[in-house]
Amino acid sequence: MSTSLLKVYLTRVMLPPVLDRLKGLCDLNINPNDRTLTREELLDAVKDIDVLVPNGPDRIDAEVLEAAPKLKLIANFGVGYNNIDVDAATRLGIPVTNTPGVLSEATADIAWGLLMSVARRISEGDRMIRGDGWKGWGPLQLLGSDVTGATLGLIGLGSIGKAMIPRAKGFAMKIIYWNRTRLDPADEKELGIEYVSKDALLSSADFVSLHVALVPETRHLISEPELRLMKPSAFLINTTRGPVVDEKALVAALESGTIAGAGLDVFENEPAVEPDLMHLENVAMAPHLGSATVGTRIKMGMLVVDNCEALFTEKPYPDIVNAEVL
Repeated sequence: MSTSLLKVYLTRVMLPPVLDRLKGLCDLNINPNDRTLTREELLDAVKDIDVLVPNGPDRIDAEVLEAAPKLKLIANFGVGYNNIDVDAATRLGIPVTNTPGVLSEATADIAWGLLMSVARRISEGDRMIRGDGWKGWGPLQLLGSDVTGATLGLIGLGSIGKAMIPRAKGFAMKIIYWNRTRLDPADEKELGIEYVSKDALLSSADFVSLHVALVPETRHLISEPELRLMKPSAFLINTTRGPVVDEKALVAALESGTIAGAGLDVFENEPAVEPDLMHLENVAMAPHLGSATVGTRIKMGMLVVDNCEALFTEKPYPDIVNAEVL
C-alpha cells in the first residue's frame, strides 16, 4: 500500500523520537493545541484522515467514526480503550489497536508512590510546610501507618497487578489477591501470593490496590458496600480507571472514618474531580500520571507507530483489539 496519501492525525503531540519515526512514514498532522480537542474540533479533524491516534480523554464514538469516511485505523495511545466505541468501529470495518505491555512498571511505581504518600502522610506534610504550618518536630505529629509487614490486597492481577508483587515483597508485605480468573496454585506459590475471595480481601487487607480493566462489570466495583467491608485503618489505591470507584461513596467513607485514606491517580469524571475530595487531608492525588515517564511514553508511541506501519505495509497488527474485523 502506498503511504504517500495516508494521512495520520494525532490528537495530542508525542515525544520527538516518535514523531521523527512517523514523519518518515506518512502525512503527519497534529493537534496544534496542548489540550484535549473540543467535540467540534475533533469532528472537524477526522473528516479527511486515514489513521486516527487518540488518547484516553478523546471520546471516539459512532458520531466521530461516521464523520471520518476514509478512516482505516484507530491506533489508540494507551492500553485502555474504553474511550473508543469498539463495536461501532468493528461494524464499520475499522481496526482498533492499543499499546499494551509497556506501561506496567511505571504505573505500578505510581501506585506504590500513592500508597507510601497516603500511608505516611507525605502529601499532608508537604502542604503543612508550604502553608507555613510546621512549627517543629513533635512525637505525635502526622503519625502514619506502617507499610513494612502490612497486608497488600490486589484486586485484579494483570501485568500491573503482578508488577506490584516485587515492590510489596521489598517491604516484607503479605500479598493476597482476587481476580475473576484464579491463577494455577503452582503459579501462586511461585509468586508468593494467596488467593482469597473479594470480600475476604477487602476485610483483611491494610492496602487495597485496584488493577482491573474498566468494563460494565467493574464500573463501581468499589462502592459503599465494599468500602464498609474494609478496615477503618485500611487504604484504597486506584491507578486503573476512575469509574471503577464510586467517588461519592469514597468521599463518604473517608469523611466518616470508614477507611483511613485513599491514593488516587484516576477519577470518575476526569478531568473533573469530586469537589469534596479536594478538602480531605487523608487523600493523596495525582493527575493521571500512571504512564508519565519519558521512557514509557516513547515506548507507547513506538507501539502506535508499529500499528500504523502494519497498515502501511499490509502486515498483521501487533496489538489489535478487534481482530474479528480482519
